Amino acid sequence: MENSLGLLLFTFKIPQKDVISLVCDCPRVLDSQFLKNWESGFSKLGLPRVPPLMMRSILEHSRRFQLDADGFFRSVGVLKGSGFSDETLTKVLEGYPGVTLMNEREIQRRIEFLIGIPIAKDGIERVVRSFPEVLGFGIEDRLKPLLSEFKDLGFSEDLISKEIVREPRILGLEIGELSRCLELLKSLKCREVIKEKIFSEGEFRAGFEVKLRVDYLSRQGLNRREALEVLWKEPRSILYKMEDIERKVEFLVNNMRYTIRYLLDVPEYMGVNFDKQIVPRFNVIEYLRSKDGLGSEVGLRALIKPSRLKFYNLYVKPYPECEKMYGRYSDGEAKSRHPVGLWKHFKPQSIPQTKEDVKNMKLFMAS
Repeated sequence: MENSLGLLLFTFKIPQKDVISLVCDCPRVLDSQFLKNWESGFSKLGLPRVPPLMMRSILEHSRRFQLDADGFFRSVGVLKGSGFSDETLTKVLEGYPGVTLMNEREIQRRIEFLIGIPIAKDGIERVVRSFPEVLGFGIEDRLKPLLSEFKDLGFSEDLISKEIVREPRILGLEIGELSRCLELLKSLKCREVIKEKIFSEGEFRAGFEVKLRVDYLSRQGLNRREALEVLWKEPRSILYKMEDIERKVEFLVNNMRYTIRYLLDVPEYMGVNFDKQIVPRFNVIEYLRSKDGLGSEVGLRALIKPSRLKFYNLYVKPYPECEKMYGRYSDGEAKSRHPVGLWKHFKPQSIPQTKEDVKNMKLFMAS
C-alpha cells in the first residue's frame, strides 16, 4: 500500500485529492506490480509532458478493463497516425480513455464521418480535442440520425458544420432533444426584446443554450420536464451565461438553504441579477433576521418578487444601518433624472410690464 501510494503521489505526481478519488473509484489500481509496469510505459507515449489528469485517466481505465500496455499504445499510434497534435492526443486520453479499446478501423470511421459533414481538417481536430467523447458514438444509430434531424429542422449543411466546429458538444445532443428545445423557444410568452436577444445568434444556437441549462438543472435534482418548465416561465435565464446560472443555484442551495425545487415556485430567481438584487436582498434579510427585526419569516418569493423600491421601503428604509448593504437609495431618496439646472431652460420667458399695463391691470381688478 505504501509503495503504491508513493508511486501515485511522487512518481506519477498525481494530486492527493485525485489519488483519493482514483482509489475510491478503482481500488485495484493500488496493485504495485501494475503501477511499476506503467512507470516505464508513460515514457513510450513520446509526449514532452504527461499531465497528472491524463495519467489518472489512463491508469483507471487500463486497470478497470485489464488493458495491457501494448494494446494501449496501438490505439495511441492510430491517433498519432491521423495527424492529431500532442495537445489533442492529451485531451482525448484525459476525456475519453475508452478510445484505447477501439480498433484502428473504428477510429478511422469516426474521423471519416466528421469529414463528410463536411468539416475541414483543422475543424476536426478542434472537435476531437474539445469533445473527445464523439469518438465513442455510434455512427448509424447516433450520429447520422442526429444530422438528419438537424436538416429536417431546416438547417443547412454549412450552418450545421459551422455550429459543430464552434461548439462540438452539439454532437452530444440526444435524438429529438434540439426539436424539443426549439418548440419551447417558439412557445415563449415574454417581451419581444427578450425574444430578440435569445435568437440573436440564430435558432440553432438558441436551442443549444436551452439544452445546456436543462442539463445543468437536471444534474442538480430537477427532472427534464421541470427544468424546461423553469426556463419557459423565466426566459431571461436563457440570456445569462452558464457561469451565472451556476452561481445562482449554488447560492440558493448553499447560502440561502433552499432546495433546487423552490425554482418551480419562484422561477423568477433565475432571471434577476445576482450581484445587484439577489445578494443585497439576502444580506438585508439575514441581518434583520439576526436582530429579530422581521415580523414574520420572509420566503424566497417575498425576497425576489417585490420591485427594488418596494423592497427598499419595506425592509431597508426603516433600518438606516441596512442602507449601505442594499446599495441604491442609500442616501434616502432616488436621484434626479435630470442634471441640476436643466429646469432653467424650460422657464417661461418673462415679458417686461409697461406703466400702461399696470394701469389696465389695476382697473381690471377694481372692476
